[in-house]
Amino acid sequence: MTENALTPDEALARLLDGNHRFVQGEREHPHQDADYRAAIAPSQHPFAVLFGCSDSRLAAEIIFDRGLGDLFVVRTAGHVLGTEVLGSIEYAVEVLGTPLVAVLGHDSCGAVAAAQQSVRDGSRPSGFVRDVVERVMLSVLSAPDGANNPESAIEQHVRYTVELLLDRSATIARRVEDGTCGIAGMYYRLKEGSARVIASEGLKTE
Repeated sequence: MTENALTPDEALARLLDGNHRFVQGEREHPHQDADYRAAIAPSQHPFAVLFGCSDSRLAAEIIFDRGLGDLFVVRTAGHVLGTEVLGSIEYAVEVLGTPLVAVLGHDSCGAVAAAQQSVRDGSRPSGFVRDVVERVMLSVLSAPDGANNPESAIEQHVRYTVELLLDRSATIARRVEDGTCGIAGMYYRLKEGSARVIASEGLKTE
């Protein structure tokens, strides 16, 4: 296992600093030059896992102003968890020693909107999209006025995903328990470009 030099809280601060630069239009575009590309070719040491929605407006390295080797990115529609996702995150946490897992939800999420619609009228999409929607529905049902309040449903889905990471992965839970990894649940606003922490495990700041 490769140990990352950053603590979970330091990794979160680095992630949020990059997002602040993005919002302010002061991006540094770090770690994107040819020399750095060559330097990291033999191995990777990302300081954060970014598990987010596949939405095309959530390009992780752009909205957090990071570059090559900084983020271990895993994305699915509605950031729904499956075994492949858990295995990928466990690899980053256990093998690469990544000290932070950030779960990124966002406003105007199509998966959440579809789940809300299903709760309201009983409709179900076809194909494997249905599987995605059904995994989000539990969050919609447990959120205050979740069927009608998108923000409430999205925030609940982020919190639920954070809980699932700990519940379903003994590896992640152990690393959070021993203080070598933290989990931050984040809510991203598309128009403003800002990300804020709404849930956390193993971190000092929310």
